[in-house]
Amino acid sequence: MYDYIVIGAGSAGCVLANRLSEDPACRVLLLEAGPRDTNPFIHMPAGLARLVNNRRINWNLETEPEPALGGRRLWWPRGKVLGGSSSINAMCYVRGVPDDYDGWAAGGATGWGWEQVLPWFLHSERNSRGASALHGDAGPLSVSDLRHHNPLSAAFIAAAREAGHAHNPDFNGEQQLGVGLYQVTQRDGARCSSADAYLRPARQRRNLTVLTGAQATALSFEGTTATGVHYRRAGRHLHARAAAEVILSAGAIHSPHLLMLSGIGGADALRCHGITPRVDLPGVGRNLQDHLDICTVVHTGPGVSYDRSSELRIAVDYFLRGHRGAGTSNLAEAGGFARSSLATDARADVQFHFVPAMLDNHGRHRLPGDGYTLHACPLHPRSRGQLRLRDADARSPPRIQANYLGDADGHDLKMMRECARLSAEILRQPAFDRWRGAPVFPSGTDLDDAALDAFIRAKAETIYHPVGTCAMGRHPEAVVDPTLRVHGTERLRVVDASVMPRLVSGNTNAPTLMIAERAAHWIRAAAAG
Repeated sequence: MYDYIVIGAGSAGCVLANRLSEDPACRVLLLEAGPRDTNPFIHMPAGLARLVNNRRINWNLETEPEPALGGRRLWWPRGKVLGGSSSINAMCYVRGVPDDYDGWAAGGATGWGWEQVLPWFLHSERNSRGASALHGDAGPLSVSDLRHHNPLSAAFIAAAREAGHAHNPDFNGEQQLGVGLYQVTQRDGARCSSADAYLRPARQRRNLTVLTGAQATALSFEGTTATGVHYRRAGRHLHARAAAEVILSAGAIHSPHLLMLSGIGGADALRCHGITPRVDLPGVGRNLQDHLDICTVVHTGPGVSYDRSSELRIAVDYFLRGHRGAGTSNLAEAGGFARSSLATDARADVQFHFVPAMLDNHGRHRLPGDGYTLHACPLHPRSRGQLRLRDADARSPPRIQANYLGDADGHDLKMMRECARLSAEILRQPAFDRWRGAPVFPSGTDLDDAALDAFIRAKAETIYHPVGTCAMGRHPEAVVDPTLRVHGTERLRVVDASVMPRLVSGNTNAPTLMIAERAAHWIRAAAAG
């Protein structure tokens, strides 16, 4: 018997395991379907390029055929390892902007405004630049400047400034707009995942049990009160009980999936798969949002990009010379935020990630030669997708219907065009003259709307930010209340990116850690009475 069971040792789950087990009287069980994070390429930042095809630590999901993207099934990598997606991501530390969170609160997520969430960002952060009104320096999560960046990343920043974008040394400062180098979740040149920051310091606590290779298959209940979890490990079907709470932190795909498998979801949809509804919550799996991304790829001459860098030299510099050189690169070294001509408020509505290498299909398709890639994504998509059960077997992934570019007024497609045009404008600036070769994607320049649309439908991909499938609030589609308790149940919470009612203006890892820090505080306060 445990006091708390946390399902999923990803970004949020590691936070919860640490914070809840700080009380030596609390017995905490943390379940993770994947293995330990022992792969050295997890910890070497540039090693993320070698993790792309590693199915042992990746759920390797894909969407259903996307109607607006030529019927393509898009690949969705999600971390299946201690640290979850924080162990395989590009480490960009971005929170979003105050209006994102004030919008959550205005929409029914009471208490989640900027003034309420900022202290928890600071609580988690250990920024190498030191403490300020907007940064913490005493938290578990190390945030630092890159030790190494490529000359092409500097060219991107110079070109963007020539195109009229301001330089911004801190995307989490007073102003998000502008271009610069990303700060990253690294410590001494190594990845600082949620497992590194939160779980590793807590692993020796006698009141914390961590089980890897343990896939949850269903929650257990007495009536509508969560009592534990059924899981599969080493070929055995097992059950664990929780005396206080069960906390789902399996992410925006697997948390709603497990709720539905456990009888919590739209009643009619559950019955179609032979599952007896326990709580009729039609919002489970709905409200799916993601940042769709378009890459502009250009050739350059040999010797500068990372396309054909010496892996031996990178390994020697990194492993034998104290975490130095290109091995410390997060690859998406530079980027920024811009307001397009379609912006509807003061927030940036486009984000850039610049990579000094050629990327096609998430780097899974190796292109010949050398080059560079500029990612651009609309930050506030209007399209909404959903997750549906494939069957009643926990081993079957859910059906992911992202519904990209599916909004009725076509705004999202217009925004994708803006992204492609803004990218082209930056890459044609004089700062790239010495580096610029032939275009790769798109193959032409000065494309009209029809040609841009064809390019987008053929090449757009996720930039890995799914959220919203267990949205918080008090409206009919809400799944959890503002304290993250699942509506219609007792002793059950969801704590991960799935509870975000709307996407933030940027990457989603830092906000997920903030959510978990805040939830852990509430859970401990509730236990204390």
